[in-house]
Amino acid sequence: MCGILAVLGMHQVGDCYLSHQRLAIIDPASGDQPLYNEDKSIVVTVNGEIYNHEQLRAQLSSHTFRTGSDCEVIAHLYEEHGENFIDMLDGVFSFVLLDTRDNSFIAARDAIGVTPLYIGWGIDGSVWISSEMKGLNDDCEHFEIFPPGHLYSSKQGGFKRWYNPPWFSEVIPSVPYDPLALRKAFEKAVIKRLMTDVPFGVLLSGGLDSSLVAAVTVRHLAGTKAAKRWGTKLHSFCVGLEGSPDLKAAKEVANYLGTMHHEFTFTVQDGIDAIEDVIYHTETYDVTTIRASTPMFLMSRKIKSLGVKMVISGEGSDEIFGGYLYFHKAPNKEELHRETCQKIKALHQYDCLRANKATSAWGLEARVPFLDKEFINEAMSIDPEWKMIRPDLGRIEKWVLRKAFDDEEQPFLPKHILYRQKEQFSDGVGYSWIDGLKAHAESNVTDKMMSNAKFIYPHNTPTTKEAYCYRMIFERFFPQNSAILTVPGGPSVACSTAKAVEWDAQWSGNLDPSGRAALGVHLSAYEQEHLPATILTGTSKKPRMIEVAAPGVAIES
Repeated sequence: MCGILAVLGMHQVGDCYLSHQRLAIIDPASGDQPLYNEDKSIVVTVNGEIYNHEQLRAQLSSHTFRTGSDCEVIAHLYEEHGENFIDMLDGVFSFVLLDTRDNSFIAARDAIGVTPLYIGWGIDGSVWISSEMKGLNDDCEHFEIFPPGHLYSSKQGGFKRWYNPPWFSEVIPSVPYDPLALRKAFEKAVIKRLMTDVPFGVLLSGGLDSSLVAAVTVRHLAGTKAAKRWGTKLHSFCVGLEGSPDLKAAKEVANYLGTMHHEFTFTVQDGIDAIEDVIYHTETYDVTTIRASTPMFLMSRKIKSLGVKMVISGEGSDEIFGGYLYFHKAPNKEELHRETCQKIKALHQYDCLRANKATSAWGLEARVPFLDKEFINEAMSIDPEWKMIRPDLGRIEKWVLRKAFDDEEQPFLPKHILYRQKEQFSDGVGYSWIDGLKAHAESNVTDKMMSNAKFIYPHNTPTTKEAYCYRMIFERFFPQNSAILTVPGGPSVACSTAKAVEWDAQWSGNLDPSGRAALGVHLSAYEQEHLPATILTGTSKKPRMIEVAAPGVAIES
């Protein structure tokens, strides 16, 4: 994995310790940490990537850089601007910076919380900062999630928000939908993430989001430094149970784009056997996160064994565009927009956590272009009326994104893939996956255990046997109350917030966060006469069984 740990004492620089486990993606040869300014009075340890580091270096022409690391700019920016430089960084990051001149320090986390970070306080007044709870749970009196988009300053003695985009206030935007502007913003976000000095690929489920990531990467790869070193043949990766919807769709997209495609299959038992490791690494007991993290965890191990160290993934699109199936029930554009804002703000506790920790457990980095700051600002400035799901107008979920890439002259994707309906990752890898997890929990958690759940687990009381099973495992690894409080709870349907459960009275008794719980909105939600011909193509409800190829194509350097 890649991560940081800092222990910062109260009195002198001798009380401060910085450590770092590096996953080298940029400048593997000389970019070891910690990083410094010229006279080593500023010390930085970073987990992340700064995509605009070359532009920032140009602005710091009077400074001397020791390495080619993209993160070294942080030390020099602080030297130049003090604490007010975080918003200049375009990337994902968690860092701790120690200023030995006055024994002060700052810590910061990226805008959305793509990189994980926690902060704790020792009984002696020391401050602990770590990429994982495991670095804090034995030494801190209290610890919590370090909030995304925030700076912690020892001089100020607390947090300060540095990320304040227009959408954060949840005021309803009114900018007209411009499909070309949206497309260009996403292409730019993907191109940024092609910055790498190691072999890489894309995660491809065959759904809209991962397929667009792959399509844009294929279109722009040839002109990058990475292509000159690793070639223009993009590697794509997919995981699923045999015959799953994702394997079928991903193979079709891979064939269309001409990627070197790797399919990985797993059994329900393989996944169940990995659950404890998944909970240990992801540091959560959230049911949806564990369901989706397990196939990703299994796939990441196999990807890393091929020599790949970085993948590009499609997380974040559903939150930004209202792509989850429950958005069919959004009563108006105001409610839809507020829900998308809340979903983005909570991403660090769900999909960001999964994408980072399930991959980094095996030394693999996942990059997420949909969570690019500039792209989010573009997408969240659109009048949300355009995001409303309107079958009568041929608008399915995420229609604004689909339409932006619906290019008749130079198509990015086949029509039926571009308009394929949403599957949650835990559903798309194979419907029997969730059923298998429930059956496993049923055999391990008794009715008596469930009746006593509110006494054993008074906070976030498990309401299903599956949730109870995960909670037992979690508390074996993380028994502290601080750890328990880092995991969100409350009613949810198909990944909704508690507020959105009110959109449909039938959802109030729902106990399953799966996308299938949003009854009446998957496929059957569309009356055939309202669907444009392009959406009807290839929407058979019955998945076709396919021959699963064994992985084993090595990555050539």
